[in-house]
Amino acid sequence: MSQMPQLAACPSCEEPLESGDRFCGACGYDLTAVPAPPDDNPTVAVNGAAPRPPSAAASVDWPVAPEVDTADTPAPVVLPTDIDGRESAGSDSPGVRFDRPAQPSAPPAAPPPPPSPAQVPGPAVPPAAQVSAQASAEPDEYPLAAPLPPEVPPADPRTADLPTPPAGLKVCVACRAGQVDRDGYCENCGHAQPRERDHMEQELGSVAAVSDRGLRHHRNEDAFTVSSTALSDGSPAVVAIVCDGVSSATRPDEASLAASRAANESLLAALPRGTHPQQAMHDAILAASEAVNSLADRSAPAHEHQPHVNAPACTIVGSVVTPSLLIVGWVGDSRAYWVPVDRSSPPARLTEDDSWAAQMVAAGLMSEAEAYADERAHAITGWLGADAYELEPHTASFKPDRPGVVVVCTDGLWNYAEAAEEMAEVIPPDAADRPLHSAQVLVGHALDGGGHDNVTVAVVPFPAPSQGAGSA
Repeated sequence: MSQMPQLAACPSCEEPLESGDRFCGACGYDLTAVPAPPDDNPTVAVNGAAPRPPSAAASVDWPVAPEVDTADTPAPVVLPTDIDGRESAGSDSPGVRFDRPAQPSAPPAAPPPPPSPAQVPGPAVPPAAQVSAQASAEPDEYPLAAPLPPEVPPADPRTADLPTPPAGLKVCVACRAGQVDRDGYCENCGHAQPRERDHMEQELGSVAAVSDRGLRHHRNEDAFTVSSTALSDGSPAVVAIVCDGVSSATRPDEASLAASRAANESLLAALPRGTHPQQAMHDAILAASEAVNSLADRSAPAHEHQPHVNAPACTIVGSVVTPSLLIVGWVGDSRAYWVPVDRSSPPARLTEDDSWAAQMVAAGLMSEAEAYADERAHAITGWLGADAYELEPHTASFKPDRPGVVVVCTDGLWNYAEAAEEMAEVIPPDAADRPLHSAQVLVGHALDGGGHDNVTVAVVPFPAPSQGAGSA
């Protein structure tokens, strides 16, 4: 049986108790239910860990105090600061240490010398006072820098009297001051210069032509030539050739240029010799075909490893105008139109396309409107090139009974004025007197309509006016 703890007062009502009481005489509290007090253990675990038992603690070799000598002289008192030791952080500092004898501490360092009068600081200034002092020292306004002198505006290149560039050097079309380097850029403003074939205009007496790259293509693949000569009887003849490079072929720009030049040279050579203009046009188309064929790379390995590469190709349309005859010839879908000066007379289209749409209309399978609305309408069935089918130059001869103009053009123009009536509405009424202006108007009409293709047009008045023989 456990021993009941001895209590001096009731835990419930604090009534004094006597030894041996089991119940409180005042409140009846059961004193036997009071738990026994715990054993006195002064060790307190700060971090909640249970203290190690005394037997597990490391034994310490405490120093023994010296005994009192016979003279009853007390032992010297040793303070903790007189013994070298190490702090818990690991640095040597005065403290108790028992693994080595005490060592004399180092003498205290000498105090620093007093500052010189020049170094004695003045009375401490509060931070707020320092800020206010700095603010008062700063000016209320900062002086502004003087304005720069106004720059001299560049001279207007359209009205300025600019120096003439040295022979053989090109001047920038944008700033009219810088020279153009080999790469085609202005050395002054860096503007990219247009290529020579991006926009071309030529007027030769009564015939004129204009060619433009358009708004979508990266280069102009069209080409033209205009010239004049004399027939064997001395009567004048005016020639206009227009070629359109096939974009799906390689080097179409070279093909159109070669074809137009070859056809023009052939006509200028044949007409003065007395060759009939219609036969001369037929022979000129054959000469143009040979010129384009010569551009093809006939080495077999080149085409075996590059099956997608096609031979250079182009279309061609030309006209020869004399005082009494109008001759046209063509291969492909480039066209020639007749527009009379008297607009009360009907205009006419003088050529038939070598195209899918034209074949559908000729076979009676589609109407013209339906055929040309099809996405396959502009697929050509005839062209000049080494990979062309059997070449069949088309020629036609007309004897107009009234004056007018012949419009020789690529599909980059007639796509925006397909019918002859539409072409007659676009061309100015004075086209016979101002062929260059009329050609410019027609090209502008195509560009205003979207300029999706290269645009080339030649305007040739009929009949050919009497003039001296010449060529260009």
